[in-house]
Amino acid sequence: MKNVELIMKNLTVPKGLVILAFMLVATLPGFADDRQGRIQIGTGLLYERGLDWTVGYEFETNYHHAWEFFGNVYLKWDKCEDCGHVCPESFWNHYNTWGVGAAYKPCVFRSRNHHGNLRLGGSLGSDRDKVLGGIHVGYEHSYALRKGWKLFWQAKCDLMIKGEDLFRTGIVIGVKIPTK
Repeated sequence: MKNVELIMKNLTVPKGLVILAFMLVATLPGFADDRQGRIQIGTGLLYERGLDWTVGYEFETNYHHAWEFFGNVYLKWDKCEDCGHVCPESFWNHYNTWGVGAAYKPCVFRSRNHHGNLRLGGSLGSDRDKVLGGIHVGYEHSYALRKGWKLFWQAKCDLMIKGEDLFRTGIVIGVKIPTK
């Protein structure tokens, strides 16, 4: 019975994130104006044994400066104590967090079809037991594709307040989809 309760607890966070992502995709294009707004989806690996998935909305201002509003899910896996390797139970159920936040991204490098931004922000979220805060610092580099699409990579470092791991650092890659 305890395993069924644990599985139900773990399904609650992904269902909520899918609903949040759907709401972002459905409503944010209606708020876009003449400036470039993009929905961004990124995933990556973070040190130590972490998987990161972020869905957000980026509003670009003058000279490639931007504001980003995002939702984030983090999964940390570990070796199973029973079998001694990473099994599905130890991968999905070791430590999971989610958060929502905002980041300001001033442009620090411009070129013809690509640009680089610092990424400075904060977030608020939860794991299974307590509220977490996050301070996010990093560098994001975007490459322009056709029809307003962009490909990006991020080198990120997150300082998590009251989390199991204090620092999360790693690489994220993703795509930005134009809303108009």
